[in-house]
Amino acid sequence: MSPRFDPAHSHVFDAHNPVAERRTRQVMWLTLVMMVVEIVAGTLFGSMALLADGWHMSSHALALGVSAGAYSLARRYAHDPRFAFGTWKIEVLGGYTSAVFLLGVAGYMGFESVSRLLDPAPIRFDEAIPVAVLGLAVNVVSAWLLSTGAHGHDHHSHEHGHEHGHHHHDLNLRSAYLHVLADAATSVLAIVALLGGRYYGATWLDPVMGIAGTVLVGRWALGLLRDTGRVLLDAEMDAPVVEEVKEAVRSLPQPAVLRDLHVWRVGKGKYACIVCVSAGVTVTAEDVRSRLTVHEELVHVTVELEPIGY
Repeated sequence: MSPRFDPAHSHVFDAHNPVAERRTRQVMWLTLVMMVVEIVAGTLFGSMALLADGWHMSSHALALGVSAGAYSLARRYAHDPRFAFGTWKIEVLGGYTSAVFLLGVAGYMGFESVSRLLDPAPIRFDEAIPVAVLGLAVNVVSAWLLSTGAHGHDHHSHEHGHEHGHHHHDLNLRSAYLHVLADAATSVLAIVALLGGRYYGATWLDPVMGIAGTVLVGRWALGLLRDTGRVLLDAEMDAPVVEEVKEAVRSLPQPAVLRDLHVWRVGKGKYACIVCVSAGVTVTAEDVRSRLTVHEELVHVTVELEPIGY
């Protein structure tokens, strides 16, 4: 018979952000509605620019759905004992997946823009411009909704005076926000191109602005991939908290050597660590732990002690 596992403390290290989840769902539905409007308008008015943008928005709607689903799964399995260090990384995985979608969107935009530059297509400017302006208005509203979701989560994270300047970003919310910004940026570039084509005959502006949008969106996607990938792969050994752990070991009352150290993130601005210390017999694991737990970002600490000379 296996022994009963009864943990002494909760393994839920990151508070759920219900405001961000609700806002992400609202923006997803807004994006879906605007997607349908642009696809229908592009079909009726014969505008390939609007039609392409409508299908481009479908990928954003899918990515926003991934972000919303990640919030839901993280909340549903928050107390599931199978997740030894909580479910926060489900949200990070959602952000990573969304960034992959965003990179795909950038590639599609670049391909279409180069194709149109080489083989220009006629554009019905009078019909396309109002729909592009409406799309930009929807993106502005969506960005506002997501920004209020970010503020709604941050109030409780500054209660303590012990501030280190670590990043406490919601990477899943950031991925949703970047999709909206990408849509807004492409809408602005599209409006500039359409106005230039309508009033100055500069039809080449449409694909050129598309290429500029591709570069911008691609940079955002790569930045998000870097940040979320870093968390998923536990690449945290250059985080400021690592130096704080080393300083805590140096402050022990007896000479001690830090033999091994593992640090990884378990929440926004929250870390777990395993430290292996060689010290004199008078140093206890509680001595080490007490010096580490004064740092509020360390929410789960495991200490291994070895005698000096081991």
